[in-house]
Amino acid sequence: MAAMAEDQHVLRKMFCEFDVLSCPDGSAMKYRNRSCLRPNKLIIDKACVEAVYRPKVGQPRVADKTKEKMIGNTCSSAILSTLYPRTSVSIILQEMQNSGGLMACAINAAYLALIRSGIAMKFLVAAVTCGITKDDKVILDPDLNKVKDCHTELMFAFDSIDFNIVAVDSSGQYTEEQYQKALSLCKEASNEIFDFYRNLVKKYACCI
Repeated sequence: MAAMAEDQHVLRKMFCEFDVLSCPDGSAMKYRNRSCLRPNKLIIDKACVEAVYRPKVGQPRVADKTKEKMIGNTCSSAILSTLYPRTSVSIILQEMQNSGGLMACAINAAYLALIRSGIAMKFLVAAVTCGITKDDKVILDPDLNKVKDCHTELMFAFDSIDFNIVAVDSSGQYTEEQYQKALSLCKEASNEIFDFYRNLVKKYACCI
């Protein structure tokens, strides 16, 4: 019994191997008995883009992880990542207040941060939210009060060159006609967001 009590307070024997991967600047594998971990082999010829979404209160939930993935993928599609090999681009978003259209707001905030950072991008992205009411009306950028009257929410993100769709997020049911109507309205509204970007950058840049 005494020997068993001593074993409960003793660490298992640990092992480590260096340089288990050929290309990274440094790599190691650590294992203890049957437990073994090693770093994943990442692509090093371009930047690794990640997004971290922090809710207003509490710990991130599954829905917040979904937001992170969409924001990260959207930003990764625009960044000229091959210009930044062996680099990590971390986009950290802190939710301060939710008055509706949170995903679109998060994507737009991420791109404003990227613009301010000076990182090279192929294009900019503007995200717009709309809602579809029970009487088939499409409401652009609904707040929380208007969202209560909507059975469907749609979020579209467009690029600044050809206004192609970069990302789509939806909740609820909708018809093809409702989708196309919402798409057209949001695409037109994205011009205002790109103008907002441009006017904001003018405060910090001599020429555009």
